[in-house]
Amino acid sequence: MQETTNIELVHFSESYVEQLNRFELPEEQHQFTALPQEISIEKVGQYPIVILSGGVPVGFFVLHATDRVQQYSSNPQAMLLTALSIDHQQQGRGYAKKAMSALADFVKQEFKECNEVVLVVNHKNIAAQSLYVKVGFMDHGERRMGPIGEQIVMNLPL
Repeated sequence: MQETTNIELVHFSESYVEQLNRFELPEEQHQFTALPQEISIEKVGQYPIVILSGGVPVGFFVLHATDRVQQYSSNPQAMLLTALSIDHQQQGRGYAKKAMSALADFVKQEFKECNEVVLVVNHKNIAAQSLYVKVGFMDHGERRMGPIGEQIVMNLPL
């Protein structure tokens, strides 16, 4: 568990399902990510993470230590971050920035072998790109085609 002011990053548990299932996103955001209830976490090496504020789920993302990471990094100690979302009702309070600022320490504590987090962000998702740059992710110019257009590969060395 990592805490910054009023944010905690915690591993998913069934106790959060009801609240996570109530998450909503406007369509302009939903096109770039998935809601927690849309994500199937069945593979070994997938780690759903809940962003809590005052013990209440306000956000969610998934860390992957699966073969999927190799699509974006040749580093065997890298993890892939996907599906970051903040419930629409909770947006505008800095939760995403606080959570992503806490990410490096959380990963170092929970996944000691990991020394890099990679992600892909759609080139049209300017708000997310800005967030990731603010918290230390770097764009080295690598691009991929995704389901809705060009994706920027970014990494955060730990």
